[in-house]
Amino acid sequence: MEIQPHSSNFKLWSELELHEFEDKFVIKAVESSDQGFSIRRSDGNVESINSDSSANPLKVSTIYGVAGTIRLLAGTYVLVITSRKEVGSYLGFPVFHALSMKFLSCNESLRLSNCQKRDETYFRTLLKVVESTPGLYFSYETDITLNLQRRFKLAEGWMSKPIWKQVDPRFVWNRNILEELIENKLDGFIIPLLQGNILKLFNAYFGPECGEEGPNLEGDVANFIETEQLLEFEGSMSSFLQIRGSIPLLWEQIVDLSYKPRLNIIDHEQTSKVVERHFHDIIERYGETVAVDLTDKHGDEGQLSMAYATEMEKLPNVRYISFDFHHYCGNSNLDSIQVLYDQVSEDLQKEGYFLVDAEGKIQSEQKGIIRSNCIDCLDRTNVTQSFLAQKSLNSQLQRLVWVEQGDEISLEYSGTHALKRDLVRYGKQTMAGLIKMGSDAMDLMSGRYTVNRNSPSPFLLNGFDTFSYLPVASALLIGGLTATSVTFNQAGRNAQHLMMSSVICAGIAAGMMALVKVNGRQFCSRPRLCGLFKQMFSLSLFKEGEESVD
Repeated sequence: MEIQPHSSNFKLWSELELHEFEDKFVIKAVESSDQGFSIRRSDGNVESINSDSSANPLKVSTIYGVAGTIRLLAGTYVLVITSRKEVGSYLGFPVFHALSMKFLSCNESLRLSNCQKRDETYFRTLLKVVESTPGLYFSYETDITLNLQRRFKLAEGWMSKPIWKQVDPRFVWNRNILEELIENKLDGFIIPLLQGNILKLFNAYFGPECGEEGPNLEGDVANFIETEQLLEFEGSMSSFLQIRGSIPLLWEQIVDLSYKPRLNIIDHEQTSKVVERHFHDIIERYGETVAVDLTDKHGDEGQLSMAYATEMEKLPNVRYISFDFHHYCGNSNLDSIQVLYDQVSEDLQKEGYFLVDAEGKIQSEQKGIIRSNCIDCLDRTNVTQSFLAQKSLNSQLQRLVWVEQGDEISLEYSGTHALKRDLVRYGKQTMAGLIKMGSDAMDLMSGRYTVNRNSPSPFLLNGFDTFSYLPVASALLIGGLTATSVTFNQAGRNAQHLMMSSVICAGIAAGMMALVKVNGRQFCSRPRLCGLFKQMFSLSLFKEGEESVD
């Protein structure tokens, strides 16, 4: 399935006007003023826009999206995006970073008890924290929560659906506050926000997509993050996925005044089912799974790790690797992470990565996933995932970039594509890559050869055309060898005839071999516009000229 960046895609309104009245907020699309909605301040209800309203608003300001609504004790609050910054593009669509947000307060006339007022004050403090949430990204023209491989496997027409219907709900930061907008069918205003990090470096994208908190009995875990490393090169795109998440047991970290809070494993009859559900979901989504546990093997972490290993023994379809990161890589001895890589390298190679060419054809798919964890899924997991991502990136670059570089250098130097380009791109040599025709264009365009009507043809050799002569010589050579072989097979019929025929055929074959060998440099010298002697002579003059200048 080929992605057409600008064909029949659903598009959100990208710039809005916020009109503030005493009794309502009105939000309109700048591009189409009849598209919008209002929110009553009396009860927080959403209504369609009243186009015949001629009242003058108290204030008009520009906003860049509505992130949702939330109802608290005092009523409804509407979260709007007040500033943004374009940070790059994804599949040709602009991607924005939400720089600032603001909650609009409705229902201010509602009466609250003193206790409710205190609670509401605290809730509003939390809303201030939400307003400054870092790392929120969005696009008006495409969904950015789906990884590239899943995106290419969507049914045709999926891109024409409202963006909120395209998303992976696990990675929509504001999904819980979009419900009222969805109920009112405000599809053109519903912006799914992804919390994570989108980095662009030489057209390589690293996008962690944060999931929900946990764990719970359904197998959802805390700090679940899908990280996609995306590489674009001359229309081709490759993607490598990794995931991280807390240990899928029922456990807690008791926060107190101690430097390192204690870990406590919750003894629950559903523990095995929780682990099973968690990995069943991962396998369904990503394929074969390797679980890399980076926790310590002593103390509280050791007990948690041991319990994790015990449960993983019950799952034969998941490979579990325990790697004491602090033991091997402590004191900044990060080179020892190679010990872990040696254990997962075959899995990494087998899982591969997703690759689609410039025509939108899928060349390879990622068939599995590596799931990493420590305790908080931060530092140790970061180091490990970055190391594995680098290893995968080397393979992607080899396949996408180095083959092109090799071709460019080979074309510039010899006039042909690199003969072993298929070894670089596909890991093996294909028939199509065994031989490529050269060209004289470089000699002609660079001025190394000047066309002169009075000069003999550069394609003739000592009065005969080597292009026509070579096939004839080859035919005679092969014919002589064949005839010699046939005459030997007829030895029993006529010994004298055999001797004469063999001598004649062998003589013809030997003569043609000698002729081809003597003129071998001429036959093989392509491009031919600049003969070998002329090229060597010109190079000699160039060197002498350099020396004379000095």
